[in-house]
Amino acid sequence: MTNRSKQRLTVLGATGSIGLNTLDVVARHPDRFEVHALTANSRVAELVELCRRHRPRYVVIADADAGAGAAARLRADLQVAGVRSEVLAGEAALAEVAAHDEVDVVMAAIVGAAGLKPTLAAVRAGKRVLLANKEALVMAGQLFMAEVRRARATLLPIDSEHNAIFQSLPANFDGDLDARGVRRILLTASGGPFRNTPLQELAQVTPQQACAHPNWVMGRKISVDSASMMNKGLEVIEAHWLFNAPAERIEVVVHPQSVIHSLVEYADGSVLAQLGNPDMRTPIAHALAYPERIEAGVAPLDLFQIGQLDFTPPDHRRFPCLGLAYEALRAGGSAPTLLNAANEVAVAAFLDGRLPFTGIAATIAGVLERIPAMPLADLDAALQADAAARRLAGEIVALVA
Repeated sequence: MTNRSKQRLTVLGATGSIGLNTLDVVARHPDRFEVHALTANSRVAELVELCRRHRPRYVVIADADAGAGAAARLRADLQVAGVRSEVLAGEAALAEVAAHDEVDVVMAAIVGAAGLKPTLAAVRAGKRVLLANKEALVMAGQLFMAEVRRARATLLPIDSEHNAIFQSLPANFDGDLDARGVRRILLTASGGPFRNTPLQELAQVTPQQACAHPNWVMGRKISVDSASMMNKGLEVIEAHWLFNAPAERIEVVVHPQSVIHSLVEYADGSVLAQLGNPDMRTPIAHALAYPERIEAGVAPLDLFQIGQLDFTPPDHRRFPCLGLAYEALRAGGSAPTLLNAANEVAVAAFLDGRLPFTGIAATIAGVLERIPAMPLADLDAALQADAAARRLAGEIVALVA
């Protein structure tokens, strides 16, 4: 690396699994990276420890309700720890640290719709954005990608599947599948913890069971999405926007070992894939250093120990959320926004014990049936659709409860 200066990094969602893995990789390369800002929703104790280790210039508490009290506690605890990071609070502060002039790279790892505005702020500022927040593209993909092009921002995918596709596509891929000889994209899915659970038992599964992913260590919300395969549905929509691929050229393949992270099939019959152990530090390190390669702390892949790789088509009776995501993508407009919002409400209700696991798909289907998809002229239209879907999903959940 020809290093005129260190890359300055803002991590949106620093206390989540992606944020922590990012900081783990960064800590291995102190000559290359410098942490400019860290943000979290409300976890003061975790933020204090991260600030003690990484000494960011800014630290942000995002939760508006907890804001004043949490920010005061954070300031006091940082003072005791001897850390001089400046403490900010609220949604506007997230966008501010994402767009700072001094920032080179922004890791967008806030889960859910809450990540849209700060990620968009980073894009509009022309940053190198490492996108782990798939909901930004699901909610407002057309608007988001238009801003990427307008601001000439660099967008690199962090989801292991999309990062694998990125690595398997031709260099400098310009979004024209046919011109580059790409026939289709194959997204791999582990099948989650309920891949073999009898269908009649799914209504009784618990949040603890849903969050016990067999391969990946993730947050609770994304773990439930993986268990329902909504996570894969959101990834189909994300792949559509990232790679300009229509729904019929994106196929999901259940691959329980999570060793092949995704594949690209070409017109000549070639299929290129990216393989690796199921460790998010691999795609994070790839995007942080792109186009170079750096050590990530990930164990080498031992194919002899794995021995066998399996592939099956997804069972849409078991995973109705996947079909709902394809329907929303084909409907276009606000449909993916409605899908994402309804899913967030339903997953939260399931985790709180107010909705059975099978009620997640039923809630989403109810929202999509009752709110028609509309064109999204601007970000306000996307946020209005999001709010309407949340209200209706809450009503549906209340009826079930």
